Amino acid sequence: MDAFVQFFADWGYWGLFLGSFIAGSIVPLSSEALVVACVGPFHLDPWLCLVAALIGNVSGGMTCYWLGTLGNIHWIEKYAHVSQQKLERAQRFIQGRGAWMGFFAFVPILGSAITVALGYMRANIPIVVLSMTIGKALRYAAVIWATIGAASLL
Repeated sequence: MDAFVQFFADWGYWGLFLGSFIAGSIVPLSSEALVVACVGPFHLDPWLCLVAALIGNVSGGMTCYWLGTLGNIHWIEKYAHVSQQKLERAQRFIQGRGAWMGFFAFVPILGSAITVALGYMRANIPIVVLSMTIGKALRYAAVIWATIGAASLL
């Protein structure tokens, strides 16, 4: 894992963007570990790290949304690794709450199912992007704040 994080961190902000994009899509990867590496040991600007990770991760999340719009449950299970049971559970969670449930796209494991379900249900794209951006921005801000705080203790 260290070599994997090192690879993306060596590319700086572009690596953070790419790693966060991949993590936001269907590939299980920890974008938080990349953010910690970039802000901590690599001493990159925290604000630019926030922006790079946020744009990459939201873009990756929207690929899950796009997969959901295809509406083919076999493709969703195969490529997004979201089972029909997870998709149905996410749909029940979203039902009646709408596109604002994109806020919870940062939740591990369930986040991909939520974005796929939002696409499957054809939720309002601008609201999905806005709510997803707010949720992921708060998560990255907390990770960056904790990283800076922990580094100041050392």
